[in-house]
Amino acid sequence: MVNSSNVISKETRIKGDIDAQGNIRIEGVVEGLIKSKSKIVIGDSAVIKGNLSSVEAEISGKVDGEVVCSEILYLKKTAYISGNIITKKLVVENGAVFDGQCQMNNKPLKVSKKDGEDEVLKGQLATG
Repeated sequence: MVNSSNVISKETRIKGDIDAQGNIRIEGVVEGLIKSKSKIVIGDSAVIKGNLSSVEAEISGKVDGEVVCSEILYLKKTAYISGNIITKKLVVENGAVFDGQCQMNNKPLKVSKKDGEDEVLKGQLATG
């Protein structure tokens, strides 16, 4: 298992996909798909326009896209998600907001991409 950590700071804006082997923390703006085989942390100053996929995620900022976690998703009190959530376990703090559907099971899941195609995701996607 990789124990690296990546940080995208508050002043950073990225257009494009991110595929991290280890943990990633985002405080800036990202437009694109974000994947991690470990944990994604979206800070309260972060704005994400795209889908997230990981084993575990902690969201405090704004996400405009689908969130897929093969294990657990934490929505902190400042979190705002506009999109569907697919996870095994969900922890929501008072004040967190999400506008979408939530699916919690181990069945293969369909997540729509930006270009209109569908991608079938299995619970182990983020782990392998």
